[in-house]
Amino acid sequence: MKTQPLRLNGSFSTAMLRPGMVPGLLLLTLLAGCADQSAPETVARPVRTFRVGEHAGAGSISYAGEVKARYETQLSFRVSGKMVARHVDVGDRVKAGQLIAELDPSDYQLAVQGLAAQLAAARAERDFAKDDVQRYRELLEQKFISPAEYDRRETLYKAAHDKVSALDSQLHQAQNQTAYTRLLAERNGVITAREVEAGQVVSAGQVIVTLAELGEKEVAIDIPEQRVAGVEPAGDVTVELWADGGRRLKGRTREIAPSADPASRTYRVRVTLLEGKDLAQLGMTATVYMTTPQTDGLAIPLAAVFSPQRQPTESRVWVVEETEQTVRSVPVELGVPVADERIVIAGLTRGELIVTAGVSRLIEGQAVQLVEDAAGLTMQGGNPRESTGKGSTLIAGDLR
Repeated sequence: MKTQPLRLNGSFSTAMLRPGMVPGLLLLTLLAGCADQSAPETVARPVRTFRVGEHAGAGSISYAGEVKARYETQLSFRVSGKMVARHVDVGDRVKAGQLIAELDPSDYQLAVQGLAAQLAAARAERDFAKDDVQRYRELLEQKFISPAEYDRRETLYKAAHDKVSALDSQLHQAQNQTAYTRLLAERNGVITAREVEAGQVVSAGQVIVTLAELGEKEVAIDIPEQRVAGVEPAGDVTVELWADGGRRLKGRTREIAPSADPASRTYRVRVTLLEGKDLAQLGMTATVYMTTPQTDGLAIPLAAVFSPQRQPTESRVWVVEETEQTVRSVPVELGVPVADERIVIAGLTRGELIVTAGVSRLIEGQAVQLVEDAAGLTMQGGNPRESTGKGSTLIAGDLR
């Protein structure tokens, strides 16, 4: 019987195979699979590079912050009670002495009336004792009473006088507490927060509203603990308001927190706005740019740094062996960030060529192809230089 030829572009069944062909096909399949897996290792991958050769110099670091008033006061009652009225809301502008809220003063008014009655009775007793002392002084001069009897009357008068003084102080205190049931604004400003509503029973010292003075405005930022040493007290900074389209405003650091926040472990820094106070509204988002100190080390793009999968705590970069056009990983030590998204490093030498794009797709000894941009230039040392080799056109996805 004639055997039909095996078709490569159509479907076939195992019945069409001769005996002994199956093991050979399996071996060919395994060899083809191994060849496919090893093929990417010999392909030159396109990468972008950077020539190490620039000092870090002085740069700038940006921090996100929020516009706040320099003086913010949390207003609260000095006595407890039921709040019967609230006369302001969030966003209202108030003046010094304006009524903010009221407590029910009934109990305090009753206390004032009771102390006033006691004080009136005490004053009557004091006046009677005073007259009594005057009469006994005359009797003592006429030798009708003994000195001891006169001293007893004088003591009673002094006790009545001290009682009047004590009740008078208590009455003034009760009157003050009655006045404390009216919460007044201490300065001109705007209400930025409201904590309670009318009808609630509040305790003494409980925050009712927050009052912000509009005179001086600041930007509050949080500095990581490893960078707070580089922040200069009263140093000049630049502030950019997100809502102002990138306009830069002058500012100055006014306050650096002496201790870190226990939750975030950052230091709160207050930056005073020297201009643009009318543009900066409370609660706006702002970016503060601070100049970093001069650094003598070398700086490379932050995108060149990677961590091996097996050693996630170690930082490395890919160094290009320019003769063989291959790469090898070199461990580096990271320093402080500087301008243009660069970071100071230690472990490299001036003149080495490192990979800045495509680092996640490389392995040790991988062959690479240097990428040129549209103008036929490569980035070396942060400045464009003319390429000596032939470039190829790549899409952005090829450099991942």
